[in-house]
Amino acid sequence: QVQLVESGGGLVQAGGSLRVSCAGSGRTFSTYTIAWFRQTPGKEREFVAAISWGDGSTYYADSVKGRFTISRDNTKNTMYLQMNSLKPEDTAVYYCAARNSRWIVTTTRDYNYWGSGTQVTVSS
Repeated sequence: QVQLVESGGGLVQAGGSLRVSCAGSGRTFSTYTIAWFRQTPGKEREFVAAISWGDGSTYYADSVKGRFTISRDNTKNTMYLQMNSLKPEDTAVYYCAARNSRWIVTTTRDYNYWGSGTQVTVSS
């Protein structure tokens, strides 16, 4: 059973940076895609970024491209989302998700495993 645990959320001023982490257990992720989604109250969960663990290929939502960077540490089975130039509209609960496929997709229904989320708040 795959377990995902997010950490690193918090409060930051607009223009600042924050890094959130997703620690995985229960599997080796060499054949998995790991992604970040985010959600604000009353809105659907939206795709942020994903990485195909095996070859390191990445994909980003247009809204974060050039500001966010997704990466992974194979030795720690941990994935990171480095967020720079943060904006108030980046405020959300950030969720880590995994699917057992090398192909990156952006839809929530295609991810089988989810963490419980970490709050990121960007003040103006």
